[in-house]
Amino acid sequence: MIKDSPNPPDTEAELEKETDPVSPYAFLDSKKLHDAAIRALDHYLAPPPEKKAKADRRPSSVFVVAPNVDSETLLAHACETLASANVMASELAFGLNGPTCNLMLAVQQMISLAELSVNRVLDQVDPHQ
Repeated sequence: MIKDSPNPPDTEAELEKETDPVSPYAFLDSKKLHDAAIRALDHYLAPPPEKKAKADRRPSSVFVVAPNVDSETLLAHACETLASANVMASELAFGLNGPTCNLMLAVQQMISLAELSVNRVLDQVDPHQ
């Protein structure tokens, strides 16, 4: 005769084994899997290590303003750069529609205001003879 269900557990240890949740160390390599899971969780959830202070970093010297350049020359270059940015923003704004156009026009207006400020300072600079 064939039984529909398996034999009931004979001992209390076997009964406890069937009703207890599975231990993370119940299988042969489960300790290694558990350690790997802990490392993965630490990698993604642990706070990042403290970074070195910014004082240790040196700025890139690719683009450097020479220290002997006078203020009038720097202001003149800033004014020309702002004028170019103003034209680029204006051209871009008129190629756009809706809120994006309004946003670009706002950027263009900020550039114009900065250009006016630089021009005003440039007018007041006493050129070195």
